[in-house]
This record gives sequence, C-alpha cells and structure tokens, in this order.
Amino acid sequence: MVARPSRSAPRPLPPAPDAAVLRAVALAYLARFSATRAGVERMLGRHIDRWVRRATGTGMEAGDATRAVAPARAAVARILTDMEGLGAVDDARFSEFRARSLARAGRSRRMVAAHLSARGVDEAIVGSAVEEALGPRDGEGRETELAAALVFVRKRRAGPFLRPDADETEAHTRYRRALDAMARAGFAHGTARRALDMDRDEAEDRIIRMRSA
Repeated sequence: MVARPSRSAPRPLPPAPDAAVLRAVALAYLARFSATRAGVERMLGRHIDRWVRRATGTGMEAGDATRAVAPARAAVARILTDMEGLGAVDDARFSEFRARSLARAGRSRRMVAAHLSARGVDEAIVGSAVEEALGPRDGEGRETELAAALVFVRKRRAGPFLRPDADETEAHTRYRRALDAMARAGFAHGTARRALDMDRDEAEDRIIRMRSA
C-alpha cells in the first residue's frame, strides 16, 4: 500500500499587526509602488482585514479579532502622516506625474481628473496638479488636450492616421467611431474634430512635442 503524503500543518496565526508592522508594510509597499495617501490607507486596511479573516478562520471570535486589531487601525493615520513627512507619500507630486503620463497616453483632461479623484486625491490637489502638468485650460492646456486627442486617434487609426489603402466607406466609418469614442473619453467635440481633420505630419509633430515637453 502506498502511503499518502501527510498534509502540512496550517501555519500558526501570527500576532495581530501593530504600528511597527504596519509601518514596515507601508515602507515596503512604497519602495515598489508610487501611491497616494488614500491608496496606502486602503492597502494597510486590507492588510489588517486579512489578519482578521485568518484569525476568525482559525476559530477566534469575530469580536475578539476586531478588538485585537483596533490599535493597528488607530495607528494608520499616524503612519500615513509619517510617510508624508518622509516624502514617500506626496499626493501633489504623484498627481502631476500621473497627469502627464495619462495625457501622453491619450487621456483627456476630464479623464485625467477623474482618474486622480478615483484614487482618493483631494479635489483641490487634483485641480492644481492637472493645471500644472497639462497647462491652463484656456491656454497651453488646449494644445496638450489636442495632442492627447491625436494620440487617441492614432490608436484607432482614424483621421490623419487612417491607413493609406482605406476606401471612403472605411474612412467615414472610422471617423464616426473615433468621434463617438472621443466623446465618451471626455474630449470636447471641437477638439475631436480638429484632431480627426488634421494633416498627418502636423499631427505627428504635435504628439512628439507633447511627449518631449
């Protein structure tokens, strides 16, 4: 008879996380990822929640598990402030960098702002970061928005980036689909039309200038 391999014993439950553990977890996370204050807060919350689930899974009463991590939850705000003091968390810097990156990838100003807001960045910081990274809405920002729209159009091979052998029917179809997609992506109708109607050489030049700025 062939003996069945014995199952390994479950790992013992570690102590409930405390402030020191959470600080180490935050530093390790920020060494790998750029994140907002809200993002780090959510990550630490998940770390605590995992311990609670594991504790209750091993038979601990839910109330006891909740009380065991209460000091850790209370320490999160202080740890986040410490991370900001170290410069490891900086919502303004994160937002400016991400705004530039998203615009270069073809995101509209509106979608950039929505992306940052979804990551828990304060509304005032979002507005300031978008203005700093993309330029004033009524000035330089319009040119950045147009260049982002051109990146969007190029990905869809429409307008100036239509393949040379496309017939009139395909050109019209791609134009209309791109126009609709740009509206959903937050580009103004006038900006979308300018991008789709632009000469290819000028379009390429505008993209290059935006990405090298």
